[in-house]
Amino acid sequence: MATLHFVPSAFSLPKQKQPTKLSSVFKLRPTTQLGCSQRRLVVRSYKVVIEHEGQTTELEVDADESILDSALDKGLDIPHDCKLGVCMTCPARLVSGAVDQSEGMLSDDVVEKGYSLLCVAYPRSDCHIQTIPEEELLALQLATAND
Repeated sequence: MATLHFVPSAFSLPKQKQPTKLSSVFKLRPTTQLGCSQRRLVVRSYKVVIEHEGQTTELEVDADESILDSALDKGLDIPHDCKLGVCMTCPARLVSGAVDQSEGMLSDDVVEKGYSLLCVAYPRSDCHIQTIPEEELLALQLATAND
């Protein structure tokens, strides 16, 4: 189930994690409280279920936060390295739902088969994700590179 959070504008979101779709973040009109003008952002969040090393964990992930960052904040020990979508050490298979991973380097064929890199995967709906061995994704990525 999607949840909305109100975030005061005094807190700025990291620029590299800005959502790529405007439907994920909505700006509201300025409001006046005690003579001060404030702006508020509504940031949407999604329920993300991650299966990792035989355990299932449910996270609430904001649309502008990578699934990997949220999982690490929750204490999950998910392998990762570059956090740029290049090294392929945080692979996963999307069982259900939708993510935006346009910042990653996976081929379109691999993405269409439901694979993703958690460091550049931003939820666009409630999702169910399974982490997979790095070798599984590397083999698939290399196989599609030859096509």
